[in-house]
Amino acid sequence: MAQRTNPIGYCVVGAGIWGSLHVSTLARDPHVNLVAICDLDGEKARAVAQQCGIPKVYTSHEEMLQDPEIEAVSVATPDFAHGAVSLAVVEAGRHLLVEKPMATTSEECLAVIDAAKRTGVTLMVDMHNRWNPPFVNTHESLRSGELGEVRHIYFRLSDSIYVPLSYISWGAKTTVLWFLGPHAVDTVRWLFDDEVREVYCVRREGTLQALGMDTPDFYTAILQFERGGVATIEHSWIESPHTGNIFDLKCTLQATKGTVFVDASHSRYFEKYTEQTPMGYPHHPFQDAVLMPVIHGRQVGFGAESIRYFADCLWEGRKPLVTGVDGLRATEILEAANKSADTGAPVQVERHAV
Repeated sequence: MAQRTNPIGYCVVGAGIWGSLHVSTLARDPHVNLVAICDLDGEKARAVAQQCGIPKVYTSHEEMLQDPEIEAVSVATPDFAHGAVSLAVVEAGRHLLVEKPMATTSEECLAVIDAAKRTGVTLMVDMHNRWNPPFVNTHESLRSGELGEVRHIYFRLSDSIYVPLSYISWGAKTTVLWFLGPHAVDTVRWLFDDEVREVYCVRREGTLQALGMDTPDFYTAILQFERGGVATIEHSWIESPHTGNIFDLKCTLQATKGTVFVDASHSRYFEKYTEQTPMGYPHHPFQDAVLMPVIHGRQVGFGAESIRYFADCLWEGRKPLVTGVDGLRATEILEAANKSADTGAPVQVERHAV
């Protein structure tokens, strides 16, 4: 694709937490004309539109895709809706940035990839840990040989119980594995530069069920890679709300020439203690300084950088770093993890040809 000369007509589907990040990032991008926002909740969509000066509001993605001004779309809906909306977007010939997971079945992922090829649109999955500074540094150190060959990665990404119960409204319609798992499996797959061969996973229920939410409490999985590397991933939705942060992200990487420790949630880089708490969340002194802070009115942070990068790809006519195949591979791994948790046995990952 050649470099463009006119701004990209853009729509964000989803006016929730992450959709609002897409809006605040793209609204001040000189290469983007943020034409519309779309959400089933018209009141919520109108509030975001009014705040950011977006001229059009849609409550149906089908209606939105009839708008000839819209050339590219961000899909930031709940997990379970990604596949259907994404397929409609690419079949309508619009460029697509979809939040993780790309879809919750490999069949949906394959359909989106196939449609994107047929219509010639750009497709990217927002795996934003690939813009997260410590993971970028680690990836570069592995590729340069500084760390040698990676042998084992431990990756824990969990949320306070506040997240499924209050922070999102659709916790009972998904699982912590689908909500957080794509971050882990994509990051370790990227760092290993290898494919996962086999998954053994266990899960437990009870705590959330006792509170009226029928979704698992936590998952723990062992991923074996083709070249012999191993990753251990953990995801919980029942962490105490008194740990100081809404999420918990820790990673340890052991390689033949070195070790890396990442604390992306409790590093004590920035703490603030007041009577006010962000988003109504209790006991939250650890403040966000890297994911999506706003600096002098501009949305920054690695969560915004991946979104801005997609717009840059469209503007410059280049292929994205994270592709539909990356989204598919993450979904295949999580499907195997779910099957293993169901059966109690290791499961071979079914990798589809694309």
